Amino acid sequence: MSGAEVVEPEKSLEGISSQTEGSAAVGEVPRNAAEPSEKKVAEGSPRSSEKSDKMDWYIIKVQTQREEAIRESLKRRIKLAGMERYFGEIIIPTETVTEFRGGKKRITKRKLYPGYLLIQMELNDDTWFLVRETQGVGDFAGAAGRPCPVHPHEVARILAKQEQKEGEVPRLKINFKTGDKVKINEGTFENFQGEVSAIDEASGRVTVMINIFGRSTPVELQYWQVELV
Repeated sequence: MSGAEVVEPEKSLEGISSQTEGSAAVGEVPRNAAEPSEKKVAEGSPRSSEKSDKMDWYIIKVQTQREEAIRESLKRRIKLAGMERYFGEIIIPTETVTEFRGGKKRITKRKLYPGYLLIQMELNDDTWFLVRETQGVGDFAGAAGRPCPVHPHEVARILAKQEQKEGEVPRLKINFKTGDKVKINEGTFENFQGEVSAIDEASGRVTVMINIFGRSTPVELQYWQVELV
C-alpha cells in the first residue's frame, strides 16, 4: 500500500508515556496517501458485513480527558462511511483498582495510558485517513510517522487487565512509594510523620518509620491510614 505503510517490528506499549497534555502532535501525511472526503469513502467502500482478515492492533494518540468522546466519534464515523468491515474493537486501556477516600472503600476504573486508544483495523489509505481526520486524534504511534502494529502479546496483556474475573480482588491503588514522607491520619499514631519503608500491595499494608521518644520505630498500617506530606 502506498499511503500508510506498516513497519516491522511490531510496536510495544512499554515506551508510551502515561501523561499527555492537550492535543497530540499531528504527524506528517504518508506520501501519495489518498485524501477522500467522508462521502467518497462511503461510496467507494464495500458494505459487506464480513470482517476483514487483515486487521492488526494500532495505538493512536488522542487528547487527554476526551478518550471516551473520541472513541464514540470514531465509531460514528466508521458507521457513516460504511467501513465497519475494516474495523474491530476500539479500546481505552483500563484496569480496576481499589482506593480509599475519607475512610471509604471505592472500586474504580483507571486509565493505563491516558491520551491513547487501541484500535483494531485493516490499515489502508481510506482507514488511515478516516482515523487521522477524526477530531481529537493526533497520530498513530510508530517510527517516523509510520503506523506500527502492536505486538499480539502486548494486546493480550491489556485485554487481560480489562476482563477482571468474578471474585478477583481489584488491584490496590497506592499513591506513594518506598522512601516517601507521609503523615498518619488515623489510629494510635495519628498526626505522626514518617518515611515509608515497605509496601505490601497484596494486603494493602505499609510500614512507616516514625520517631518515638527519639528512636526510629517501624509502625505497620493500612495504606489508607497515611497520606503524602
